[in-house]
Amino acid sequence: MSTVSPLLAVDSLVRHFRIGGGKLFARPAVVRAVDGVSFTVGPSETLGLVGESGCGKTTVGRLVLGLDQPTHGCVTLGAQPLNDLAPAAWRALRRDAQMVFQDPLGALDPRMPVGRQIAEPLEIHGITGGGERAERAREMLAAVGLSPDLAARYPHELSGGQQQRVVIARALILKPRFVVCDEPVSALDVSVQAQVVNLLARMQREFQVAYLFISHDLKIVRHISHRVAVMYLGQIVESAPREELFERPLHPYTQALIAAVPVPDPTVKRKRLVLHGEPPSPVHPPPGCRFHTRCPLAEVRCRSEAPVLRTVASGHQVSCHLVTGPGASEPEITRCSS
Repeated sequence: MSTVSPLLAVDSLVRHFRIGGGKLFARPAVVRAVDGVSFTVGPSETLGLVGESGCGKTTVGRLVLGLDQPTHGCVTLGAQPLNDLAPAAWRALRRDAQMVFQDPLGALDPRMPVGRQIAEPLEIHGITGGGERAERAREMLAAVGLSPDLAARYPHELSGGQQQRVVIARALILKPRFVVCDEPVSALDVSVQAQVVNLLARMQREFQVAYLFISHDLKIVRHISHRVAVMYLGQIVESAPREELFERPLHPYTQALIAAVPVPDPTVKRKRLVLHGEPPSPVHPPPGCRFHTRCPLAEVRCRSEAPVLRTVASGHQVSCHLVTGPGASEPEITRCSS
């Protein structure tokens, strides 16, 4: 792993939500959306965060940018701790930390031309004059591959891919150091997905920006990420450099996710790991390893003793009782032919 100090450091992040309690004397339940997540993102690095829907990926992204407050844990951007920042301090920090949302149309103001929306962060932070802001917005439109003439159009007059490029342009116009990309291409056509992902990679090279790239699409994550972290039921169960994780996954859950990725060749025969059952409720997570209710290799200790995330190789961490020590081998799992 690199010896460069991380740009973003997340330490033991926890977010619990109270629900229910409407009935007389009823005790409110607690949803353990994020339950002890730690990771780092280096300068100009992309960390892919993957997992099934409901595992807590988006909540992590919102916590990192202060859109939600953690129950416990801390987040540091550069040398700045982000816990309990005053609103004025958060406003100043927005120059360094931005977000690209999943739904571009929902993230744009339908009553405002897109050129003005791209320039709005410059106005909020008091950067340059009105005429120069409009010119900077047109330059950003060109940088993301759109005609500057689109600056006068409204969001509903653009295609989904164009809307997402506008959102990216708005996020990058302040030249932030860090951007959270929350499922930025999941609502787009496959051909447009490739264009947007390649755009994000090019913008990273030009602006030296770091990404937390949240997605459930492992093909896209493998294309854009430098490192990948896998979440299951509010916790990270494995993290490693991109090729290390895809070529040598160690956690049974990671193996199942990778085995489920379609191969675009009907002549290729492959075996697939099939998981049975649904993920447990985050209101009542199972004791021990949270994956043991679906794991084909679960042992007695897995049902009672929670594994810790430990380093088993350079930059490779895994939370599994069956994987131990440096150079640990992949657990033997019987796969079903698909």
